[in-house]
Amino acid sequence: MRTGLICLALAAVPSLAVAQDAAPAKPPPKPAPAAKPAPHTVGEVVVNGQQAAVTTAIDRRSYSITGDLQAQTGSIGDALRNLPSVEVDVQGNISLRGDPNVTILIDGKPSSLFQGDNKAQALQSLPASQIERVEVITNPSAEFRADGTAGVINLISKKARGAGRTGSLRMSGGPGGRAVAGANLGYNSKQLSVTGDLTYRRDTQKQTTTQTQQNLDPATGGFDGTDQDQHLRLRFNSLSAHATLDDDLTAHTRIGLETHGNYTDFQLSGPTHFTQTDPNGDLVADFNHALQVHQKRAAAEAAANLRQSFDTAGEVLSASLSQEVINDNRVRAGQTATSFPTVPDEADQQRLNYHQRKSELKGDYVRPMAGGVTFKAGVDLEYDDNAYRNRGFQGLSPDALAPDAALTNLFLFRQTLSQAYVTYEQPFGDLTVLAGLRLEDTRIDLDQVTQGREDRNDYTKLFPSLHLAWKLSDSQQLSASYSHRIQRPDPLEFNAFRFLLDPLNFRNGNPALKPQETHSFELGWQAKAGPALYIATLYYRENFNGVADVVSVLPTGQFLSTRDNVAKSRAAGLELVANGRLTKTLTYNLSANAFWTELQPQPLGVPETRSALTGFGRGSLNWQVTPDDLVQVNVFVNGKRLTPQGYMTPTGALNLGYRRKLTDQLSLVFTAQDLFQTFRFEQVIDTPALRGRIRSHIDTPTFMAGFNWTFGGGRARDPAFDFGGGSGGGPQ
Repeated sequence: MRTGLICLALAAVPSLAVAQDAAPAKPPPKPAPAAKPAPHTVGEVVVNGQQAAVTTAIDRRSYSITGDLQAQTGSIGDALRNLPSVEVDVQGNISLRGDPNVTILIDGKPSSLFQGDNKAQALQSLPASQIERVEVITNPSAEFRADGTAGVINLISKKARGAGRTGSLRMSGGPGGRAVAGANLGYNSKQLSVTGDLTYRRDTQKQTTTQTQQNLDPATGGFDGTDQDQHLRLRFNSLSAHATLDDDLTAHTRIGLETHGNYTDFQLSGPTHFTQTDPNGDLVADFNHALQVHQKRAAAEAAANLRQSFDTAGEVLSASLSQEVINDNRVRAGQTATSFPTVPDEADQQRLNYHQRKSELKGDYVRPMAGGVTFKAGVDLEYDDNAYRNRGFQGLSPDALAPDAALTNLFLFRQTLSQAYVTYEQPFGDLTVLAGLRLEDTRIDLDQVTQGREDRNDYTKLFPSLHLAWKLSDSQQLSASYSHRIQRPDPLEFNAFRFLLDPLNFRNGNPALKPQETHSFELGWQAKAGPALYIATLYYRENFNGVADVVSVLPTGQFLSTRDNVAKSRAAGLELVANGRLTKTLTYNLSANAFWTELQPQPLGVPETRSALTGFGRGSLNWQVTPDDLVQVNVFVNGKRLTPQGYMTPTGALNLGYRRKLTDQLSLVFTAQDLFQTFRFEQVIDTPALRGRIRSHIDTPTFMAGFNWTFGGGRARDPAFDFGGGSGGGPQ
């Protein structure tokens, strides 16, 4: 019923908009040329630097990454580390202004690749060379789905550029068998545009992790202890493909086909040494656990797009139908050899088969009207059908394994999202107002087949947004915005079955999880001075029903991590961004973020409200030594960050890049990451009943050398800049 009403509402949108714009007493005004902004509106601000072109609009900022040398040899995670507002830690986990609840889109559409424990790995495996620019949206309008309390990062894929045939070939390699190779082909004519990109990436890493945990013994008042020392080797190979086809059937009608594909083969292996002591410090257990993980994940998405324009400049009706399928197969095997006490060796194996299917139908309508008014509306219908099967085995050796019911389960997740939005933008003199409202209806069916447990988790919510931009002069403007957003839990976070991580650690989900809700406010100022752009933003966020890890101790002495709505927090901060030119050959990109975070007491064993003042910064310097030689220096620092049961310690890194242009088509590229080996991970748990510290060091220092070769050129088919739509309703 709801779906039918939403579709009916979308069908009525064009007629409603025309009715609002109609003026019976006199003919409608002639549309303004598309290349000129409507009078009195706050236009886009574009600043071009050697590394990144920045384009700002009333609700977002767009950064080109095509000039970032780290992006030419690395992953999209490497490129994002250099952008304002964005943090990517050593494990690939991403956050915006200290908040990890980020929604990542590809060409305006969500991808299941960036859900659950695959998110960090997907960022590290997706080649940055396939991405042209990144939209960072810290306070999205209602045009974007409400997921992501921290905001939205929209990755815009490269399209064919230049007339006729175009293409490029890129290869690079480094120590340890690291390698990246890719090719891009494109064709543009007056009617047809075709793009294809294929990239292979191989990476190897060594990771050393030490972990200490102490648990309060209520009987004695002392703390027992657990120490873990882990040494892992990681290797993954990934193959990514992307292809688009756009055909202009008529001057007003464009149809398009698009497909994404990714195959990842990931292997992890290494030993972990465990020791346990009682409150008196006496040894309770001493054993080694050898872990092996082999994952094969294949993901594919296909979409058909329709874009229909009208006689009024800028009036567009777009629609898309997409299907995404992910098959994720993993084998997780462990073998335990105990030194004390004297007990037989043990072996375990878990075979995980994850199957995810997503179907999505979207429609969007944009209608410019008289006086610089723009009306937008759209619907988004999505259906997710996921199955998570885990088969567990245990025995005295890897050759004597038998099925273990305690490690075997089947969990089914089905979700239906029905969404609709409207936004209305209108200038009032030097003030421009963008108001929006989004309706989202969520129906979740959970079936823990093994436990015989079925749950429903349904809710319907309205999400308003408001953006204001006040033009002070041709070079300065003020802005203010508000949005109400949520963070939906990942599907596996609902699975109540207990999952074995290692002999001392388990994890399980929670079927009763509700989405985190956030009210977000921003106040900004930006100024353009010649080639420089300066931005200052004050922001404030209130988070409710935050989902966080809760670590508890089982009666057996093992640790259990689960997810619960236990976090309530507030954050406020000031972000400064500067992008410009120091001399004729030196350009810079700088950003700094100082913010205050407060976590209120929840049932986590933390009795009082905790707060901290921290920050992070980014800096890039680009030196065009000669017309053929470019040097880049990138540095970033991430400050201390509070967690529900403790905090994360500061970290940072220095990266270098050099490009030598041999011809107009051929260049050599050299990059070095984490030059001083300072990029590390450290987390502290500090509660009255549980204490702990986790330190992880990955051999992030990486040196890569390679070349880029391009061919073709000429005038681009469609040189105009266009922000990626929040709904992804048509070709860009």
